[in-house]
Amino acid sequence: MSTAHDVETAKSAQQVSAADIDIAAQRIKGVVSATPLEHCQRLSDATGANVWLKREDLQRVRSYKLRGAYNLMVQLSDTERAAGVVCASAGNHAQGVAFACKALGIRGRIYLPSNTPKQKRDRIRAHGNSFVELKITGPTYDEAAAAAAEDCEKTGATLVPPFDDARTVAGQGTVAAEILSQLGGSIDAIVVPVGGGGLIAGITTYMRERSPHTTIVGAEPAGAASMIAALAARGPVTLRDIDPFVDGAAVRRVGALPYAVLAAAGASAVTHASLPLVASVPSPSHPGDIALVKVDEGAVCTAMLDLYQNEGIIAEPAGALSSAALHQLSFEPGQNVVCVVSGGNNDVSRYGEILERSLVHMGLKHYFLVNFPQEPGALRRFLDEVLGPDDDITMFEYIKRNNRETGGALVGIELGNRDGLSTLLGRIRKSGMDVERLEPGKPAFRYLI
Repeated sequence: MSTAHDVETAKSAQQVSAADIDIAAQRIKGVVSATPLEHCQRLSDATGANVWLKREDLQRVRSYKLRGAYNLMVQLSDTERAAGVVCASAGNHAQGVAFACKALGIRGRIYLPSNTPKQKRDRIRAHGNSFVELKITGPTYDEAAAAAAEDCEKTGATLVPPFDDARTVAGQGTVAAEILSQLGGSIDAIVVPVGGGGLIAGITTYMRERSPHTTIVGAEPAGAASMIAALAARGPVTLRDIDPFVDGAAVRRVGALPYAVLAAAGASAVTHASLPLVASVPSPSHPGDIALVKVDEGAVCTAMLDLYQNEGIIAEPAGALSSAALHQLSFEPGQNVVCVVSGGNNDVSRYGEILERSLVHMGLKHYFLVNFPQEPGALRRFLDEVLGPDDDITMFEYIKRNNRETGGALVGIELGNRDGLSTLLGRIRKSGMDVERLEPGKPAFRYLI
């Protein structure tokens, strides 16, 4: 039996239709690029499916966000244009708004989290030129959103939401319209990165009407799985703590409209997904299902490096979410699977951290606190008795000495292969030295990366 909440959710989901997305596609044509759909042999070999990459990183602002921003702003009245626009963004939506401001001659103020990479800030200024003004707020998108909303209330400017608006969602949905025209009706699954939910809401809306057999898989960063939380709570909730690393998808609270679209479509959260169903594996259980999966930030980093080293694709963390999620999914041989590479606005200065997170995720990088006896030969004994022939010390830093007998050191060790950890731990126990392993996921570990 449907509840009042279910009825209201269904009504909200009806704000956007496939027809609206088709109209949006015509509205933004000539301004927004029709991005390539490229076959990826490496990921096809790894999964057994035919994997295609929708290259939104090649969009005019290096992400799909231009689609929604321009579709909304081009519909503003003369009065609204004169009053200007305001937006909050982690970087990509801001670039779309900035581009639209310059193209349409509209002045805008853009609120950014303080952790927005410099590369994205510079690109926002380049796209908007003198038409935009940047405002830096606290460390999360949600703080930027609050500041933007306050600005609109005071000035009468029009807010351009990055995901919680029917016009934005319709613009983002044009990605699905392009995919369907490029690959035809034989799309078995589309894997979509999920932040606030605008992209997956648009794609779900379009495919439910135009290709209802296509399964949609949403990939969320494990440290900011706000859509999965919303589905569990039967409504958007605000996450208390998030990992901001996947900056293009790290939001504390998804949009009400995107949630409504996914809830009305029967979306569910799973830890593992199989297409089609294997008896012991949860949803999606048949073609046309909608499922959300969490993707570890370390897996995202590995996917970023793989895309760069193999396909020459510079993906930002959110842009690599969908390809990273493939390793949690299983497919029948020959199924057509599309991964949306949502953006390529990555700051090259972040690659040190990206490599570090990848090594930790793959089980190749480990950290230890070693309490060395303050006697000659203590370090040599550690090297001889603990370190393996294929292992390498990548960090060695003495920390505060508590007494004259011992001295603590933070030691980072990179293994020759991930199977070498148990052997390393065995040598540590056998040595009798005072060694404590710092494990990923524990509070102290976040200070290392």
